[in-house]
Amino acid sequence: MSPAKQTASVGTDAGEGSSSTAHSVPAIPEPETSNAPSRRKSTLPRVLQFPLVAILSFSISSLGYSFINEFTNGELATIMRTLDTSREVGIMAAWRLAELALGWFANFDSVDLASLNLLSHGPTFYLMAAFYNLSPKTAIAGLSVDVIASFVPFLLLRPLSGAHKASSSTPNREIIVDRQIGILSTLLAGFIYNVVLFLSYKTYLPTALVLHFEGIPTIEPVNDARTIYVSPLATALALVSGLAARSFIFTPVAATGRTEQDEKAARFDPVEAGLGETLWWNIWGYTTQTKVAIARTVVVMAVTGINTWLSVAKTISGVESIGAAYYASVWVVAAFFTGLGLGVVGEV
Repeated sequence: MSPAKQTASVGTDAGEGSSSTAHSVPAIPEPETSNAPSRRKSTLPRVLQFPLVAILSFSISSLGYSFINEFTNGELATIMRTLDTSREVGIMAAWRLAELALGWFANFDSVDLASLNLLSHGPTFYLMAAFYNLSPKTAIAGLSVDVIASFVPFLLLRPLSGAHKASSSTPNREIIVDRQIGILSTLLAGFIYNVVLFLSYKTYLPTALVLHFEGIPTIEPVNDARTIYVSPLATALALVSGLAARSFIFTPVAATGRTEQDEKAARFDPVEAGLGETLWWNIWGYTTQTKVAIARTVVVMAVTGINTWLSVAKTISGVESIGAAYYASVWVVAAFFTGLGLGVVGEV
């Protein structure tokens, strides 16, 4: 990623069209879209919007899984264990609520959150389909429910950001809407996911599956992975993950315009600056584009790691916590290198 430094951090409002406001430490930098039209505001009182998002999401998820269990004769129930205690139920519900809160208060739009959910929930369904004999159609249905449960509430209550609408005033719009660039960036991200999965199959993952996944029906996919093309299922997940990563990382990075802070960074003089300013410049003085890339990559890594670990350790019988951590690490590493690659490509 670009090493260009700046003295002040930038907090942006994804696609809001309002002017940038300087903050000391931005939690999650958002893409700058200068001169972008204002986003349509919901007429619902702000205090009620997030609770409604949560209620809608949980309702869609509950209804969706009820349909899946009905039409697959409870296939998921044969693999996923029932949460026995109120503590376990509370942990999973609290994490789901935290995912929604992160998306809402970080100003992600519906496409952002759907992409993030696909990246963070896909690994668990891949594990069940590849190693626990879950049918691909049931795995796809379960993943679709998780994605839809996050996409629809945000779509209803928060319009798309300027980056995802690609309006005429969006910076670098010609890059965002270019089909060839879109295909190549998706393939790049998908290739990275596929390579990381293949390398994990050839290094530590087989041992982790044998030692820490008690009662796992098969580890045959590990033995069958003789080339980077792991399997049709893995390739499909890698490509879909590449598409989601492009939407969540590449598009917002490319849509981030040059800011006043970037101009200040170009004029920064460490001789005249104080010790604190110089130290901060060295730690977090990147360009706004780089900050967006770093922040979104960290979000994908954190959410993917936590969700995969929780889902595998708490809902699949016989899986030890350390085994779930080993498996989650594969996808965290993939997210890191994907974010690195897309961040570099997205900076213009």
